[in-house]
Amino acid sequence: FPFISVLVVGASFAVVLYPVFRWLRDHRLPSGLSAFLVVVLFAVALGIPLVGIGTIVFHQSQDVYHQLIDGRDSAEFFDAIDRSLDRILPEGFSFDIRARASSSVSLIASNLANVFTSTLSSLLAVVLVFVSLFYFLKDGGRWVRELIHMSPLPDRDDERILSKLALAIDGVLKGYLFIAVIQGILMGMGLAFFGVPSPALWGLVAMFASLLPTIGTSFVSVPAIVYLFSTGHTWPAIGLTLWAVFLVGTIDNFLSPVVVGNRVNIPPLFILFSVLGGIVILGPVGLLVGPLAVSLLHTLVNIYNESFSTSAMRVRGSR
Repeated sequence: FPFISVLVVGASFAVVLYPVFRWLRDHRLPSGLSAFLVVVLFAVALGIPLVGIGTIVFHQSQDVYHQLIDGRDSAEFFDAIDRSLDRILPEGFSFDIRARASSSVSLIASNLANVFTSTLSSLLAVVLVFVSLFYFLKDGGRWVRELIHMSPLPDRDDERILSKLALAIDGVLKGYLFIAVIQGILMGMGLAFFGVPSPALWGLVAMFASLLPTIGTSFVSVPAIVYLFSTGHTWPAIGLTLWAVFLVGTIDNFLSPVVVGNRVNIPPLFILFSVLGGIVILGPVGLLVGPLAVSLLHTLVNIYNESFSTSAMRVRGSR
């Protein structure tokens, strides 16, 4: 169980990268060499952007923390919010929004440091992901055939379950995560263009927030717009509002049918709670495991319904 997250991530990336592995193998490269080349290319393509973005975001998170403590604009902004809250809250209650924001940013900064710095545990997890990815690519086809052979279910149902899981993995990684990256980049570009401090940090926050259906990037765009209005930057605030509503907020409506399609046939409400539940149970990897678990449940329920309907029809026919 301590390594279930590593195995899930490795198997999921193996499903997504399997077409590349199959293309190399079809060109008469040995399976081991094909898997090794895929792992190396994937490590380079993923590692370089992560290191660069992680360094920028970590430094900007420190700048945001010091800005919250010492900055004049942020002090005026939080003082205005505190005055508004004091008029709303009952007498005797107080809420220091500046202290809350400082502690929140400090928490984000410390967590980002833990994620992006090369601690021994994170380095070991990364190495194990790449090792498991290599073996899932190299031997995954044989393991799937053996799993189908050992399963007590009919082979047709096993193949349907595995096919549905593969589509769900492909849809989550290529679809939701890809769209989240696009929305995070667009949000970061908008924040930088309209003068919001630390755009890379808040763009990264928007990327993770966009994984939550419906409410997503508003966690970042709304406070940024309020900040610009409160500091007297009216036209940039209007521009960021238009950018967030008509570009960032609607880009998923155009990309989802193309990238995701019918791969993940789950209602948005279930996706929302599957993501939140996965994060609570497994941490960040729950972003992937949650939708996959719901997709597996959906497939099993459909198989049960079909089997039950077939059995009922046979009983009626025998009568």
